[in-house]
Amino acid sequence: VQLQASGGGLVQAGGSLRLSCTSSGSILIFSPMAWYRQAPGKQRELVASITEEGGMTTYVDSVKGRFTISRSDAKNTMYLQMNSLKPEDTAVYFCYGGFKPEPFWGQGTLVTVSS
Repeated sequence: VQLQASGGGLVQAGGSLRLSCTSSGSILIFSPMAWYRQAPGKQRELVASITEEGGMTTYVDSVKGRFTISRSDAKNTMYLQMNSLKPEDTAVYFCYGGFKPEPFWGQGTLVTVSS
């Protein structure tokens, strides 16, 4: 199984982007799924997570009210809708699939927010 992230790009502050993370197999094997991000010179941080069947979601405080995580099990895809983007949201965004013994990571997609 492989995870493929897409949807990053350059956007002005206040704009929106939607990231997608598509799995080559069923995403039902992952619990939870999540988006992480890593800004230049900073540690990777958890942005949002979602349990199987979308039962529970969590967000880092800095994105609450602006970002929405969702998943479509039928499409084997997880999404991150990002609204009201700020320059401090600039980072490489990675998708994560919780799995034992080793989780799955997608390659990053770069989000750049200009002021």
